[in-house]
Amino acid sequence: MPQNIDEMLSFEVKKEIADRYFSFRKLIEEDIEDYDNQVVTAFRKLEQKIGFDLVRLYILLKDEQVIHDFFQITGLKERLSFDPYLAESPTIRKRVFAGLMAHGLTKKSRFRNMVAETYQTLTEHIDSYDENLQKLSEEQQTIAEEINLFYRNNDLSTIMTFLRELGGSGSYKAGAMEGGLTPQTGTGLDKKMHFKTPPPVNELLPTLPRIRPYKEIKKELLKVIDRAYMLRGEPEMREFTH
Repeated sequence: MPQNIDEMLSFEVKKEIADRYFSFRKLIEEDIEDYDNQVVTAFRKLEQKIGFDLVRLYILLKDEQVIHDFFQITGLKERLSFDPYLAESPTIRKRVFAGLMAHGLTKKSRFRNMVAETYQTLTEHIDSYDENLQKLSEEQQTIAEEINLFYRNNDLSTIMTFLRELGGSGSYKAGAMEGGLTPQTGTGLDKKMHFKTPPPVNELLPTLPRIRPYKEIKKELLKVIDRAYMLRGEPEMREFTH
């Protein structure tokens, strides 16, 4: 009877240790998976929002010198995502301007407003993207701390040694686990099951400069926008939105 009680207690202790170990592992694995998914989502937003805003500006401004001057005023990185093909492709043009409306009483005002509104939207998207990167950076640091804490409290080699000795009668025996473990088992498993800390977000996604608010540079920008309008031959906005 005492032997049965010892075996029952040994089993319960082993079960509790195993449950705790794998519960902690599962939480960290879920955090890593969530972090990975958030990075992918942030990249898609970078492409579909910021990327589209930039392509619209390239198409509207068109002239490379005008684009350069525009970037200098706003604080954008030179030639960020720039490819001359983008401004010439009818398919891309149709896609990035789909659903947009041009506001204004004259052709010039509609052109001005389209560029200004696109820039303001870009500003909002970059601010949102930057905030998201900061949150992801904090999340990555939290995961790294979780992993360090996990290994400080859950050394698998030590756990396996303890389980072998719990209720066992020798170096290679561990009650119900007898015959399945050797002194090196924990070390091997630890290597196989070792967590890899996810890379910092700045190694996975580009960082973007915070650009200047439209109201702050409105006067300078309008001069550049008007130059683009004249160089484009005073276009009607239907050329872009239809």
